[in-house]
Amino acid sequence: MAIALVEGSNRILREAINRSVLGTRVAAPPGCWSCIQGAQRYLLTDNVVQLQGFQQKKLETGYKISGQKDAYFRTMEEKLTKNRLILKDELKTLLHLCQTKDEVEMAKRVIYRYHEENKNVAFGEFRFGPLFMRLCYELDLETSAFELIKDQALHGFFADSTSFNILMDLLFTKGHYERALEVLLEMKNQGVKFNSETYLLASAICYKLNTSESCKICTTLFEDMQLKGDQIPRRAQYFAVAFALNQNDVVKAHSCYSQIMNTENRICSNLKILLQAASGDLEDLVKTLEMASESSTSHLVKKTEYCMSVLATIREKLQDNPALCVQFEETFANLHALGQVTSLTLDDLLCHTPRTKRHPLKPLKQNQASRRTFKPLGSVLLAE
Repeated sequence: MAIALVEGSNRILREAINRSVLGTRVAAPPGCWSCIQGAQRYLLTDNVVQLQGFQQKKLETGYKISGQKDAYFRTMEEKLTKNRLILKDELKTLLHLCQTKDEVEMAKRVIYRYHEENKNVAFGEFRFGPLFMRLCYELDLETSAFELIKDQALHGFFADSTSFNILMDLLFTKGHYERALEVLLEMKNQGVKFNSETYLLASAICYKLNTSESCKICTTLFEDMQLKGDQIPRRAQYFAVAFALNQNDVVKAHSCYSQIMNTENRICSNLKILLQAASGDLEDLVKTLEMASESSTSHLVKKTEYCMSVLATIREKLQDNPALCVQFEETFANLHALGQVTSLTLDDLLCHTPRTKRHPLKPLKQNQASRRTFKPLGSVLLAE
């Protein structure tokens, strides 16, 4: 029964994505939360994209091949002409040497040849897909990446979620949301398993498209995750709440918000008052803002920040209620004086990339002993 439900949700997802890609975009309703064309930022952290590590490897490869880069490219060109075998390390080196679009075009020809020779390699072999996507990410070659990932001749070359996620992130950054949705569909069609980053990207893309079809896709994705017992990423939940507000679906927005485990952050604080405004809970809304502006709070505790654009939307909602409007204006003045009003929009907060989590190096154990002398390892090394 569960399998049938999952298969049914997959079919609905494919159909919904097809309609969204081929259909027209529906205009967003007026209001602060409809302003979704603001920040276009990277959604994934460098822990996933690993662009810094890739660029470091490019520098190392460039030093090793110093003065011989042109000769290396001529050698690879000759291999293509004479139909010689392309080795794994040769393709690795080539991708790390590419600096221009023309060089990437040459590398693409090598990729086709390499894949033709190695497409039946056992699972677990080195994955070149993420490597090529990082190269396209660095050089802003999203079109080349898009064409290759959809080319059936390379089916299996991008058989990992990371390749698709990196490309969707790049397309999202460029504002190519329809194409990013096509990549999501291609990922589904190729049977590549979605991970937490995929669901985050999918919810963000659907939020940006802001259509009824993308709303169905987002809903289906969340239902699919719940059927599989997977946990919905918190940032994806933020997008889901904001998206439901865009669609004027207050019930769904409340439902999505109630599933967020930790709401002690400024995104949730802004979403909460927007939810209160959309629900007509204007008195509770003003009380929420008054509590946030209380000066008795310790200066050591980080105070809640509200977006200026969100507060402007709240002001519009209160225009027909003079008494609450006066309370709001007093509270707004207090919030502004306390530095609790930010010029960042809700879209800025949603699309902001969290800091990369760094894991400090563990100190070496001092009690390691030599197996030969049974003395501390450091003293043995010094003696020898």
